[in-house]
Amino acid sequence: MAFGVKRQEVAEWKEAVSRGEIAFLTHYWLDDRFPGCRTVTKAGCTDLAKLEAWGRQYGLRPEWIDHKERYPHFDLFAEREYEILKKEGREDLISRFRLTGTQKA
Repeated sequence: MAFGVKRQEVAEWKEAVSRGEIAFLTHYWLDDRFPGCRTVTKAGCTDLAKLEAWGRQYGLRPEWIDHKERYPHFDLFAEREYEILKKEGREDLISRFRLTGTQKA
């Protein structure tokens, strides 16, 4: 279940992903499979070669790409979410969602 994100933010993420940009969408998230995680970041791009190359630099495997709808993306959570957002300079998301890098998947 996703919450804490505005429709406009989702629309902007979809537009950026559709343009072939690596785009990030972070939201609060509850999933019984990951009891220690309270957020997830979707890192998406319709250019699959670009998305795969981007993911490889962070140790993400191409088979982990979620091909839902028309917006292929990696789901990032827990420590990996924090570390990637930090390296990508997304302090805005880290601050907004109070990420600390101490969540466990």
